[in-house]
Formats: sequence, structure tokens, C-alpha cells
Amino acid sequence: MNGPPTRSSNIMQDVYRFLLRRPAIPTLIRFDTPAEREDYSQRILQRLQIDVSLYSVLNIHRIGIEAPARYVFDEIMGWDGDSTCWPNRIAHVERRRDGIDHIAVHLFGWRRYPFGRKRRFLGLRYIPLFNLTVTQLHSQPDASDTDNARYVLFRCSGGYPIGHFCLFVRSPIAALGETERSQMFMMVGFDFYGNKSPRWGGLIGGIWEAVHNRVTANIMNLFKQLSEWRFKKMEADS
Repeated sequence: MNGPPTRSSNIMQDVYRFLLRRPAIPTLIRFDTPAEREDYSQRILQRLQIDVSLYSVLNIHRIGIEAPARYVFDEIMGWDGDSTCWPNRIAHVERRRDGIDHIAVHLFGWRRYPFGRKRRFLGLRYIPLFNLTVTQLHSQPDASDTDNARYVLFRCSGGYPIGHFCLFVRSPIAALGETERSQMFMMVGFDFYGNKSPRWGGLIGGIWEAVHNRVTANIMNLFKQLSEWRFKKMEADS
């Protein structure tokens, strides 16, 4: 049995684990044509009632996990600043209340501007990096659900220009070639700098997407490792 992910002890370890290391399993869902992106946008609209086609950036990642969807979703609901699957040294998670309904993410854990003056970096206010507020929490599948879906949808605000962030888990669909017991998706949709025409052009947007996709892929690989290890341990102990 593989062990659980280890916890970073400093920022440089976070940089290596989440930015520099190539993930073992690629997770990004690539849209080769505008029609493929539109197809996914329609699926999201039908399920979540949000129109992500309006966003200039839409990143969706998927990974298979050998554990039941119910168990995987329970792991998601435990997300906090002590997680071994999130770069907490770079982007520290703070629950504002019990549960995950209100979360603040602080760059390097800063809750105050380090030099006593509010400054922007690349046009962004970075304290807090962003606030996440749950707008939909679907912890039990509907009776009519054939894919056993569970999800949590956040509206994002603060210094970082993200519109919506969603964590979604469902059972596998054989027709899509999915074999693991659960399929986990992480979706982010937004307009860079809050508009479709960033003042810095496409360069920073492209860099951001490359960094975001590398970090997200590593997060999901670590989450898969943690979930499968805990579930196998629970089965062995029962």
C-alpha cells in the first residue's frame, strides 16, 4: 500500500511539489475545438446552472480515484489549512467558519500587507488572495441521478480574479472509458483581471494558465494518493 502524501515544511518544498514536479497522471481536459468547449459549457450549465461560456478562461481537470464517490466527496469536505494536497505554504487556507462554506486563501499566509502599505502586484490586490463562498452544496445525489454526482460550487472574490470554482465527483461512465470507482473534476472559470481583454495581453494569462494547470494536476494526483491510501487502510482495519 502506498503511503499518504507528506506535508511541505517550507515554501521551497511547495514550489517543488506543486510547480516544478511533473505530475504522474495528466489531468487537464483539453479542448481541441470551440465545439468541444461549448459541449462542456452546456454540460456545466445543465448541472450547475452557471454559464461558463461567458468566461475567457475555463480550466477543467479530471482524475480517476479507486474509492467510492461518497468517500471521495467526504475527503473534499475536509479541505482546510492542514491539507497535504494543497500548497498551503504558498496559498494558505483559512476557514472563516465551521465547514467549508467560507474560506479565505492568503498568499504566503499573509493577513496584512508585509510593508505596511497596500500595494498591487501585476495589477492585483493580493490580501486576501481570494475568498471562496459556497453557493451550491450537493452532498447527496438526486434519486434520478444515474452518475451518483456530488459537488460543491464556490463563488470567488478578493484580490484574485476567479469567477467560479467547483469540485465535482461522480461514478465512472463506461462509455467514456472510465474504470476507477470515482471520477473527480476540478473546474475554474473566470476572466483575467475581471475582463476579457487583460491590459497585459495574452502573455500573463498564458503564464497563469500554465502555472495553474501544473499546480492543479499535482493537487489532484496528491488527493488521489491520499484518498486511495485512507480508503484502503479503512478497509484493511474493518
